[in-house]
Amino acid sequence: MATMVPSALPPGASWISLISLLLFSCLLPPDAQGQAFQMRVELQPPAVLSGESILVNCSTDCPWAELVSLETSLLKELVGSGLGWAAFQLKNVTGDTLLFCYGFCNDSQIAAFSNITVYRFPERVELAPLPPWQPVGKRLLLSCLVSGGAPRDHLTVALFKGDEELGRQPAAKGEPTEVTVTVLASRDDHGANFSCRTELDLRSQGLGLFQNSSAPRKLQTFAMPMTPPRLVVSRFSEVETSLPVECTLDGLFPASEAQVQLVLGDQSLNPTVVSHGDTLTATATAKAAQEGVHKIVCKVTLGGKSLETRENVTVYSRNPLAVTITLAVLAILGLVIVAAALMYVFGVKKSRLPLRPRQPEEAAAAVILSLGLSGYCKAEAAGGWRYPRIPHQ
Repeated sequence: MATMVPSALPPGASWISLISLLLFSCLLPPDAQGQAFQMRVELQPPAVLSGESILVNCSTDCPWAELVSLETSLLKELVGSGLGWAAFQLKNVTGDTLLFCYGFCNDSQIAAFSNITVYRFPERVELAPLPPWQPVGKRLLLSCLVSGGAPRDHLTVALFKGDEELGRQPAAKGEPTEVTVTVLASRDDHGANFSCRTELDLRSQGLGLFQNSSAPRKLQTFAMPMTPPRLVVSRFSEVETSLPVECTLDGLFPASEAQVQLVLGDQSLNPTVVSHGDTLTATATAKAAQEGVHKIVCKVTLGGKSLETRENVTVYSRNPLAVTITLAVLAILGLVIVAAALMYVFGVKKSRLPLRPRQPEEAAAAVILSLGLSGYCKAEAAGGWRYPRIPHQ
């Protein structure tokens, strides 16, 4: 990445004044550079924060020095002078500026140049927004945006995970300038704070190292399995009867932050969700109010990704009248079976034994068979049925 070199001519500087200074220096006598006494330029401080003041001292060791002065495009104020020196205050310095101290020594002109270095702290140091959720194992681009800051050749930008430096680059031209670092997201990055920091190193100018950090941003990473949840539920259920439902998903990270939806038809259930390691289990109890085939759905959502499983549940109802009719039919069938058995038994005995008087029990069975079950019931309802009197033979 290219390094930005501060401009020697700040906005608003007077080109005419600077050109005249250069022309003036070209008119110096040929022996001026080699003379025994030289002009010196001293700055206090050596670099100035934009908008502040600086003290410039023009001096020489020449014992015959005269007319020591300062030429600059900035407004100047003489704050002191003496034999061979003069001091000037420059206020509201906002850009790098060329200075020209000059004077006369033994009728020869002596001069010296210097430059004011103006530094500015960045106005903006911001880490670009992170994705709401970052998949584990995918590359993440971290980007730091920096506006302002000078001189650029002394400004660097570093990106951090917590206190761990991930990389640094010199600030380039452009407003804002952008510095990027690519990292591979992992489970350890979940919940970690990322930030960026600028460092303006002016130690070579007799000043210090100035740092400015962005607000941290927290990263959330996640991992989803390839397989859908396991849904455990009975395929049949009675109307208004509790139906236990269980939904489980393995290989989920972080399982504790996943969202679970359990729905039976158009009814949303209120599941109890428990996570253990990378396994999430949701349980609930459902009740269907209507018969029919209803769809039950388990949906697990994490990091904007979802997995779901669907099953059908057949809901039926028990009709009391139908139960009564069924029991009555079974009772009648039972009586018919008994009667048929008796007929078979007595038929076999009759074929094997000589004719003899019927006993009351046999007569009762014969009447039941002749009258039928309905006739027997009517006889009972009319006052009871009695065994018929059969004379002995």
